[in-house]
This record gives sequence, structure tokens and C-alpha cells, in this order.
Amino acid sequence: MRSVEKTGRTVDEAVLSALNELGVPRSDCRIEVLSEPSRGFLGILGNKEARVRVTVKESRAELAKAFIAGVLELMNTEAAIEVRPRGDTLHLDIVGRDMGLLIGRRGDTLRALEFLTNLASSKGSGGALRVVVDVSGYRKRRERDLEEMARSLARRAIRTGQRVITEPLEARDRRIIHLALQDSKKVTTHSEGEEPFRRVVISLKDRPGPERTEY
Repeated sequence: MRSVEKTGRTVDEAVLSALNELGVPRSDCRIEVLSEPSRGFLGILGNKEARVRVTVKESRAELAKAFIAGVLELMNTEAAIEVRPRGDTLHLDIVGRDMGLLIGRRGDTLRALEFLTNLASSKGSGGALRVVVDVSGYRKRRERDLEEMARSLARRAIRTGQRVITEPLEARDRRIIHLALQDSKKVTTHSEGEEPFRRVVISLKDRPGPERTEY
């Protein structure tokens, strides 16, 4: 982080001096007033200038990348971190060998890492981007697997005439199931239950049939 300390007859004057040296707008900085100006005896002797510290805010990308790099270091794992901004979302893909530990069972560890990265990078950053963390393209593979699972369960619902219920899924995964079957002429989908046990129910459009649970 770039940071400078400046003095001036007023706080604003000291801040302006610091901003000019850093070459950045005020909105991209954190400003700390270290001491207020004060006048000496009879306004002549011992006048004290204002002192400020102005620090350039790190970008959300820098903070997120640094946090993940710290996690990898603690795990003694070597990997590259690729950063790709997309609209109001910041995508970070961790690429390396033997990344299964970072993914966890059905992405549980990856979701936890993403949550902590969002938390860590939101403090002191100059932006409000949402951070999405991936590991060696896992999310895309997971999406394809869920889409195939959705089509398979839809075929089962059509074949048996029974409702099919998925295992508990997080909101992102449930959305993939819904989107995969939204144009189906034979089945419909909806979610049931309370978090973290919400599931997707797949049933025939003309008759739901008896309940069947799929894990």
C-alpha cells in the first residue's frame, strides 16, 4: 500500500498536499488525521500544523488475491491465481496440481474459501465487486454435471410418473437445475425446504405423482 504523511496549516491543506504527491483522487484513499492544527501563545509562538496520513486503498482484486495467496502459503501449496473482472463480479481461478483439498466434498471447502475471500477483501477496498473463487475450472465442470443430472432426473420423472427430489443443494446449484429444465414441456421444478437443506423437486407438469427422493 502506498502511504504518505503530510503537514499543513489546516487538515484540508495537508490532505491536498498528500493527494497531489500520490496522484490519486480523495475517493481512492483512506485519510487519518494524526494531529489537528493548534495556535501557540498569543497566536505567535509554538504554532502546530496539522498532520495527516493518506493511504491509497488497495483494489478488491489485490486484496482478494493476497488473501488467497496467504491461504495457499499456509497450506504449503503452489498455484497460480488468475484474476478476471466481469462486470460487477471479480473471478479468481486458482490453477495448480492436486487442488482437491481446496475444493472439498462437492465444493464445500471452495464455498467456504469464497466466503472468507469476500469477507477479507471487502475491508479497506475501494469497490463493491462480488468475488467468485474457482479452482482449476471446477465450477464449470460442476455446472455441466448438474445439468446432466437435471436431465437424467427429468427422464426418470417422466418414465416413472413420480416426483424426483434432489439431495440438499446450495442456491447456486439449485439455480443451475432450474435453468437446465426451464424449457421442458414435460416437467417443472421448484425448491422445497429450509436452508441448508433446500432441495429441487422435479415433477410432471400434468400430474405430480407420489414423492420419490433422489440422492
